[in-house]
Amino acid sequence: MKNQQLGVWLLTALVVGNMVGSGIFMLPRSLAEIASPGGTLLAWTVTGAGVLMLALVFGNLAIRRPDLAGGIQLYAKSLFREGSSTSRFAGYTVAWGYWVANWTGNVAIITTFASYLSTFFPSMTSSRELFIIGGARITLGNVLTFAVCSVLLWGMHAIILRGIQGAGRLNFAATAAKVAGFLFFIIVSLFMFEKSNVIPFADNVIVDGQSLGLLGQVNAAAVATLWAFVGVESAVIFSSRAKKSVHIKVATILGLTIALFIYMGISALVMGTLPHAQLVESQKPLVDSLSHVIGSSGSYLMAGLGLISLTGSTIGWILLSSEVPYQAARQNLFIPFFKKENKHGAPVVSLVITNICAQLFIFSTISGPISRAFSFVTTVATLSYLVPYILASVFQLKLVLTGETYLHQRRARLTDGAIAVLAAAYSLYIIKVGTADPKTFLLGVGLFVTGIFFWPMVPKENRRNL
Repeated sequence: MKNQQLGVWLLTALVVGNMVGSGIFMLPRSLAEIASPGGTLLAWTVTGAGVLMLALVFGNLAIRRPDLAGGIQLYAKSLFREGSSTSRFAGYTVAWGYWVANWTGNVAIITTFASYLSTFFPSMTSSRELFIIGGARITLGNVLTFAVCSVLLWGMHAIILRGIQGAGRLNFAATAAKVAGFLFFIIVSLFMFEKSNVIPFADNVIVDGQSLGLLGQVNAAAVATLWAFVGVESAVIFSSRAKKSVHIKVATILGLTIALFIYMGISALVMGTLPHAQLVESQKPLVDSLSHVIGSSGSYLMAGLGLISLTGSTIGWILLSSEVPYQAARQNLFIPFFKKENKHGAPVVSLVITNICAQLFIFSTISGPISRAFSFVTTVATLSYLVPYILASVFQLKLVLTGETYLHQRRARLTDGAIAVLAAAYSLYIIKVGTADPKTFLLGVGLFVTGIFFWPMVPKENRRNL
């Protein structure tokens, strides 16, 4: 297999494509429920700053430790003494947790695709009752949504099986189309921005019976806005397939910059073009926003852009999800059969198992609206990402404290040490505010912890050979 396939632009497209996915299409509605316009923009700013610290950590580690190409599980493994059981178990646990977070998050992207497809096929939102299971009311819209989500999942599965590079190029094309489309949205919406829609700009909001000021709104929005940036580490996951290690850092920082510009611009414009009451009820806020600006043709245009964008994001996230256990298995840190490839170099077993797990979570669309399924799976997935993020930051701090790779670079050590501390602190902050919903938080942690039961499946001889 030819591993060195991905250049800086394909890597950047993976980063942007994976970040600018379901979040930009659904979060304007979610944020409108818990934050004022001022609170929303402040939340994006705080989250962008925190994720920038994480991006700098990932980019720096890719350059300083290019020998650890193949996933952030190697950073966790390298935190401890080489060859120790703690080292091996840390690597395995991070690979497991990151994998679980990925395939869980895939469901949010896929369900958002179904939401935007309903613009062309209104029957997908039909409330006509078909039957009742266990007290859950199953409607025609639920069944159609489930079918569409399943077809998209396995359709992308078939494309990826034909080769990683071809799937990467398709993701690049979809990413280029979405960025161009978002720029069009921003330009058009600028001319229809209504100041009255964002007044009062920074008022308190009532959430679950409590009045939240600006800082409270930022806390309430913290997990949701971080979801939008999950994927900033995409280039690191594919580092073993990159042409040059420096491309990892360039793609990570460039991708984050593009995504932050898109998020803040579109969030502000959606709030300025849709009345607040309409925004909080929208199942596809960007479609409704452009429809409000240029009429019904706008809704079809935005929905089409959304479908292209979400198709690319689905490819990118399925690629990412299957790559993690595949690379970990090749490093003898995961269940061995996950490293099996087909003739095109695609991780076939990893793909199948990953998508079966995602298919199980797609059942969450059967008994409720898409917006509720989206909020549920994004919270579970985002909280599951935080342990790998923290451990990567701690590994960067370890390099700084020991001086490894920093010979005669005192200033760089101080700078990178400060970045690592800020990145870890930001991740811990998200964990703290994420405990506001104990049920969802515990499910996210529970999925992470279940990996312990599968650790014995990693053969002992593989463990000894590490």
